Amino acid sequence: MPFEIPNEPLSFVPVKAGDVLTLGPVQLRIMEDGSNTDMRFSACELIIPAKSAGPRAHWHEMHDETFLVTKGTVRFHVPKTPAQPEEKVIDAKEGDYVVIPTRSPHTFSNPFNEEARFFNTFTPAFYINYFKLLSELAEAGELNPESGARAMGNYATLQVPVRED
Repeated sequence: MPFEIPNEPLSFVPVKAGDVLTLGPVQLRIMEDGSNTDMRFSACELIIPAKSAGPRAHWHEMHDETFLVTKGTVRFHVPKTPAQPEEKVIDAKEGDYVVIPTRSPHTFSNPFNEEARFFNTFTPAFYINYFKLLSELAEAGELNPESGARAMGNYATLQVPVRED
């Protein structure tokens, strides 16, 4: 019996293509929303201006995340937790790769003087819809810390409680 190759189309996203979302000062370009991978994988590019804070520290209950820094430096923060008594900071430079497993508290920022970019993946793909929801809230003028936290919760993501010490 001869081997048959399935007739599956390949997905191609040219340099200036992909849905672009604006989330405050950050721009996000969706490269794969999961529609070509049966929701197994999604990916985007984030463009973070110089001197920009990131999201509040959080963890994901249902997906893994990776970051490939493609420009500048992105500061990753592992916050204080009962298992991690001191904050850990990693400055990832162009070409560095960071993996965030499920349930790993983290956040990121760009405190530096130049724009930073990273290629971000989500497995499974559903989390890309969180960014679409944030963009809709921002466009409606309804994005604030409370609505952002509710949006995170809709996508199995929890904020790290703020420690007082």
